[in-house]
This record gives sequence, C-alpha cells and structure tokens, in this order.
Amino acid sequence: GCNPLAETGRSKLQNQRAVLNQQILRAVRMRAGAENLLRATTNSKVREQVLLELSFVNSDLQILKEELEGLNISVEVYQNAGQTFSIPLVPLGLKETKDVDFTVPFKDFILEHYSEDSSEYEDEIADLMDLRQACRTPSRDEAGIEMLISYFLQLGYVENRFFSPTRHTGVLFTWYDSFTGVPVCQQNLLLEKASVLFNIGALYTQIGTRCNRQTQAGLENAVDAFQKASGILSYLKETFTHTPSYDMSPAMLNVLVKMMLAQARECVFEQIGLSGIRNEFFTLLKMTQEVAKVGEVYMLVNTAMNQEPVKENIPYSWSKLAQIKSDHYKALAHYFIATIFCDHELQPGHDEDQQEKALSQLYDYMPEGLMLLAVLKDKVQRKQLGKAHLRKAIVYHEEALRVCGLCKKLRNIDVLQEVLTVAHKRSLLKYAQQETEDDFLSLIQAPDILPKTEHKIETIAPQFSKVIVKDFFHKLGPLTVFSAKQRWTAPRTICLHHEAGELGFSLKGGSPVQIYCLDPVCSAASAGLKEGDYIVSVGGVDCKWLGVNEVLEKLKCVGKQPMELKVISCQDTATSLHSKSATYSMGMQKTYSLICLAMDENKIDQTKKAPLKLPFLSWGTKNRQKAASTLCLPSAVAGSSQIKKKLSPFTLLNTESSLY
Repeated sequence: GCNPLAETGRSKLQNQRAVLNQQILRAVRMRAGAENLLRATTNSKVREQVLLELSFVNSDLQILKEELEGLNISVEVYQNAGQTFSIPLVPLGLKETKDVDFTVPFKDFILEHYSEDSSEYEDEIADLMDLRQACRTPSRDEAGIEMLISYFLQLGYVENRFFSPTRHTGVLFTWYDSFTGVPVCQQNLLLEKASVLFNIGALYTQIGTRCNRQTQAGLENAVDAFQKASGILSYLKETFTHTPSYDMSPAMLNVLVKMMLAQARECVFEQIGLSGIRNEFFTLLKMTQEVAKVGEVYMLVNTAMNQEPVKENIPYSWSKLAQIKSDHYKALAHYFIATIFCDHELQPGHDEDQQEKALSQLYDYMPEGLMLLAVLKDKVQRKQLGKAHLRKAIVYHEEALRVCGLCKKLRNIDVLQEVLTVAHKRSLLKYAQQETEDDFLSLIQAPDILPKTEHKIETIAPQFSKVIVKDFFHKLGPLTVFSAKQRWTAPRTICLHHEAGELGFSLKGGSPVQIYCLDPVCSAASAGLKEGDYIVSVGGVDCKWLGVNEVLEKLKCVGKQPMELKVISCQDTATSLHSKSATYSMGMQKTYSLICLAMDENKIDQTKKAPLKLPFLSWGTKNRQKAASTLCLPSAVAGSSQIKKKLSPFTLLNTESSLY
C-alpha cells in the first residue's frame, strides 16, 4: 500500500475522514447514553438537563455530518492535475476500518482445531495482517486494485480455514459508513469481505476521476474504470444482500451503480467531441441525441437520489450536482439543434428526404402548425424553431447556475462555475445574433428531444480469476479436508512393520490419501489403524499434499525397521455446541440472536421424575419436541408429520450472501 504518512491530498482527506469517524462515534455514544437516561429518569430537572444536552449533541452530529459531506464532495483532489476545463466527476471515498489482530485467535484455533504447533504459523498470520494493513492505503492504480482483490480472495481461504459455523473465533471487525461515519461492528467475516469489495469499487471510481480527460486514451480508461466500478458495486449488491451498513444497502448501491454508469456515459460524450464538433447537419444531429442521453441518465440518477431511504444518507451536494449536470447537458442538446436550424439551410443539392427522416427521429411530436419538411424549406420557420430551442437552452443553463449557487459546497468549485457560465454565455450570444423583430409574435415552444446513443454502456463484471492468490495457510493441508467445518481426532502414531512385502491395506483418494481395504488382522490394524483414516505424515515427513503414488513410494521404504505413520480420523460433525451470536451497530438497531443447536442431556433437572425409556427410533422425535425453544433452528424428522419445517431468518446464517 501507499505510505500512510505521505502528505498527499488524498491521504489528507482520508485522515480527516478517520478523525470525523471517531468524533461521530463519540457523539453517537453520548446521544445513546442521554436517550437511555431520559427513558429511565422521572425527575423533571434531570429530564430538562438531558433534553438540553440532547439538543447540543444532535446539533453537533449535524455539523459533523455536513463536514463528512464536504469530504465526499471534495472532487478537485481526485481530478487529473493537467485538465483545466471539464466538469468534475464524483469519486467514492474509501471505507475506514480499525486494526484487527488475528494472532491470538488464529493460533488458538490452529492448536485446538488442527492439533498443530501454532508457533509455526506466526509468519503466515503476520503476512495476512500486513496485507490487511496495506489495503487501508491502496495506491490509486491497477496495483492497488490487484492488492485489494488479493486480500478479498485471501479472505475466502481464511473463512474456510478459521471461521466455523458453530463457533466464533473472537475476531471483531469494525468498519465505518462512508456517508454517515457510523461504525458497524461484527464478528462475521462477511462484513469484512463486503467492505473490501466496496473499497475496490471506490478505488475504481478514484482511478476514473484521475484519468486525463483531454486525451482519447484517458477518456477510454475513465469509461472502463467507471464500468468496472459499477460492476463491482452491482456484484456487492447481488452477493451480500443483508449488509448492516447504510452505504452498502441495496438501495444505496443501486443509486451508486446508476451514478457510475452516468459518469461513464458523460466520458463517452466527451470522447466523441474531443477532436471538435463540426458545424455540419448530421454531425450536430448525432451530438444532439448523444448529449440528450447524458442529460436523461443524470435526471434518472437525481430522481433515484431523492427517493427514500437513500435521500437521508446520500450527500446533498451529489444530488444537486446530478441535477446540475442533467440541466447542463439538456441545454447543450437544445443548443446543438438550434445551431442546425439557425446556421443551415436546405440547398438544392441536399437530400431533403434524408434530412427529414433524421429530424423525425429527434422529436416525438412537432409544435402545432409546423411540419418537418416545411421547416426544412422555410427559412422563417427554421429561425423560429431554432430560437425556441435557444430559449429553452438558456432556461436550462440558468437553472443549472441557480442550483449551483444555492449549494454551498458546489459554488466553491471554480471549474464547475466556469463551465456553466461559459456555456450560458455561448447560448446568449447565439440568441443575440438572431433577428429579434418577431420575438413578441413567436409563440412556438421547443419540443423535447428524444435521446439516442450508438454507444452501449453497461457494467463490467469483476474478474477475480485474473488475480492469482496462494493460500497463506497452505501448510494446513488441502482445503477440501482441512477446513473449519471438518472435525478430526488428534493425530495418532501407527508403527508399521514389514510383513512379507505387504502393508495390509490399500490407499485411495487425492490429497491427503485415505486408508482403504484394511486387513483387520494385519499389524497396522492391531496398532490402531482404521478404515477411512487420512495419512498426514510418513516417517516424520508431512504428506498432506501428496497423492497415492508419492505416499506409496515412501511406504515402500518399510523394512526391518518400523516406520511411524501419523493418521487422523474424521469425526461426526452432526453434534455441535451451543452457539450465541450478537451484532451491534452504533446508531442502528441492536440485533441479538440466540441459536439453540443441541441440548445436553446432563443438564436435565434430576429432581424431575424420569420418563419411561423410549425406543431408539422414537427417542429423537420426542426429545426434539421436548427440547424445543422459542429460538431454535427448525429441524425436520423423517416420518414425522407433526413437526413442520418452518423458514427462519437463522437459516440464512450459513449462506455467503447474507450478513446478520
């Protein structure tokens, strides 16, 4: 990752974001305490003091929220330093997190679950923590993206190795909301994975805004970056559907995907007009519909931003910037079509049918009393319709300037004010060049322009397979066998002796190999070897990753001297311990989940009269009925029609697409 102490503009913003997150956390805790005291006390004087304190805390939170919004609209820092005259694009800020120490929980888990010396894995644990720390300050390029994807893929290995569905490792992940600054704390690794995905999308947006939009290659890279950002955010929305953070809620992600695609569409329009826009009929007609499409998508983004529940958390300045861009590009569309009508006349050599057909695709209706062919042939009607479009363009320009002036954050962006002002003056100048004698007689209203584009913009799905990642904890063995979901006995040592060139068993499987067709009277069986055991070591050499042929080669060395064989046996994973999980998000509703997975027969009250002994086949059904509680996982018993399988929210706990 980048140097966290480097005094770059982007690092300063992230440091300010981290400080604001801590201040918001402190204010939220004070508000929660004041509200609890207000509910608990009946003393009128205490209530007055608490209400006064609450008013101060709420006002402080509002100020902090506005400061955080100011960081989210600090777009100048992320733009390319060389560009001078382009409307700024909006990037997403990286989510902040707290440090996590995996050392003690993972070493305990390795010792307890895998029965291995945990001190041998200190370097691997340190590598994982270093990678996570580096992901907090990724470089703003493809190397930073690759590093974040590497950590995301590494989390898949970590989840299978250390996060059992029946117990918690004790690792607490804390991530701060990108828009509200409210922290979310969970022991669930899915929060970590979802937050890393969000940061990958955010980094793509920062790469897109950094591209030089004055060059063809820069604009192509910007379009590609915004499409990839929308693909990552869309993947996040579809994969992690129950995220407790506001910035990763499905509604918010849906808005962010639309915004990134709109910015990609904006870069495509700039790419078309980069070499200049020729004052020619069909060229201007094409540009009119292209820029009208940009205005339409930004109008849809603005509409989505003003819907509940997104409206409460989306930065106000983002919504206003989307409205400004929508008005600005609609004004440009009317300016281009006005230029067609004011500067071009139908000449004898022109194909009037082709021009009429092209114009017919521009409108869904014509003003009353006007026909397309007549407008093309009549100079007066052309001038009147062109001036009507200019008037509408001026109205849109003035509305964009008005909205920009009302938003304190946006009116401080000089380049935005400059672009809007220049476009407005250009339309005013064009209108002033036209004859003005018939202005009072002209009642024509310019019709709306139908948007159309020849360039398809869509999300680019993430391709994680392009990043090759090696499991840090590769030494633990193949993941299909040595995972947190599997349970085994501690390694047993079997002494193999020479028996007329025969071992007394066969081997099968991949890595690790299993004991197969064990002769029950051979010396290995007498020493404790069992059918289905996995061989993990032969003669002190680890062989978890060896196949059948490699293990047989080592076993051929058994001669007069006995050879030590270490094996493990898979345990039944049906019985599990009680599992209790709790999730707490500051400023959000508390959720506590108690999952009753098994009942311990030894805890039954011995003072009660012992029931009659039941047959084995009926004992399971009766015991489930007796042990049922208000919060227990549903279970279906074969052959029982009395117990119905019910859908419970707890059935989602083990799926990869849910957070709780």
